[in-house]
Amino acid sequence: MARYFKEQDIDEFRECFYLFARSGQIKSLDELTVIMRSLGLSPTISELAGYLKQKGGKMSFADFLEVMHVHSRSEDLPREVVNAFKAADPQGKGVISAKQLRIMLQTWGECLSTKEIDRIFREANVHNNSMVRYEDFVKIACAPIPDYY
Repeated sequence: MARYFKEQDIDEFRECFYLFARSGQIKSLDELTVIMRSLGLSPTISELAGYLKQKGGKMSFADFLEVMHVHSRSEDLPREVVNAFKAADPQGKGVISAKQLRIMLQTWGECLSTKEIDRIFREANVHNNSMVRYEDFVKIACAPIPDYY
């Protein structure tokens, strides 16, 4: 499974794994939940239970890497975010005002700061009084951060 991840990612997974699975194995649904969510994934409880059941109720680090690979391929954050925008867009226009987008980013989920939102808007070329095509915005906002930052 190591061939699917960068060495830096594996190091992060290992650190988190051994922080929460002190015995060297994941033995409970709670441990697996905390570890995967700490790594930024959003698996459902039924997905987590399925992963643990597939591994016989215990998971070594190698098993965990396999689960991370499987789950990261099934989880598509940009698609999920676009679908959330579509659900809030009953007319299906595909756009949202920059002002409304700013409010959403400040109040939903992790509540970004004004400075963070300004940086994202600058990167996505969003002006405060404009309309934003949310599919394009999500592509830019979810793009990996370049190494040179």
